Amino acid sequence: MGLFKSFSLVGITAVSLGLVACEKNQPTEQNKTNTATASEQKKDDVKTVSIGFQKSSLNLLVAREQKLLESQFPGAKIEWREFPAGPQMLEALAVGAVDFGAVGNTPPIFAQSADKNLNYAAYEVYPGSSLGLVLPEKSNITDLSGLKGKRIALQKGSSAHEFLAKVLQKAGLTWQDIQPIWLPPADARAALDKGSVDAWAIWDPFLSAVELNGHVKVLIDSQVFPKTYSYYISNPSFTTVHPDAVNKVIKSLNEADQWILKNQTAAVELYGKSTGLVPEVAKRALDRRLKPSPILAINSEVIQSQQKIADLFYTEKLIPKKINVQDAVLSADNK
Repeated sequence: MGLFKSFSLVGITAVSLGLVACEKNQPTEQNKTNTATASEQKKDDVKTVSIGFQKSSLNLLVAREQKLLESQFPGAKIEWREFPAGPQMLEALAVGAVDFGAVGNTPPIFAQSADKNLNYAAYEVYPGSSLGLVLPEKSNITDLSGLKGKRIALQKGSSAHEFLAKVLQKAGLTWQDIQPIWLPPADARAALDKGSVDAWAIWDPFLSAVELNGHVKVLIDSQVFPKTYSYYISNPSFTTVHPDAVNKVIKSLNEADQWILKNQTAAVELYGKSTGLVPEVAKRALDRRLKPSPILAINSEVIQSQQKIADLFYTEKLIPKKINVQDAVLSADNK
């Protein structure tokens, strides 16, 4: 009986070892899933995400304050780089110093025409009255025809550039009929105050600031023109290596948009703190913002809108060559 027991134990042990060996040689579905997950995590192992923003980029300001990107990229370093306008930001993106950035509709067109490396990743509808052409309070210009021969300050390659192009078209004027003075916002404001320029084409929050404190009048604003968009631009080199990063950034920004809806007073305080704007200016700029203002995937309507701007700029010789906007749209494979 003892011998039988010993033999049985040896047999059972051998069978057990055999089963264990089989299990090791035959991966379970769970093991396969874990291996695949580990592989994906290794592929999308983001170490640093660099975000470019402007003073008007409220969703990004909230995402920074609430650390929403940190929750999407655990363990990664999130870097924030402020720029005075879109053209400067896209210069940084083109050389790899920025992975994602928020810009108006015009900077990507100028960048693409200069063979800069960029992708349209998502869009946001631009508030209707967030761009304006302002004049000194005592200016004798009373209508658009009065702009002929005048010195108009604007940031070259910015959304104000496209806005002024539409204003001139509406007025029946060309770029040769005015004197464009290429200045970043702070310098343009100083030039307007000193009387060195006759008008200034500008966007919010600079527009709200000068309206409230600058003794100016608005000759025309962007609400008289068709709907336009602002864009979230990505660095192709980054998104090729980290294809899921775009969706994570967009998710964070939409979380920021929902936070703004639920925390209007706190949003005004944050906007003022981040930009240095007084509460009245911050509130004025935020009141113009769409509610909600979601960040959405690029679609054909948006591409067509950008293409019309690009074609207009080429016709007026504002860009050196004709471009196809679709060529710069982020592929679905990299989202």
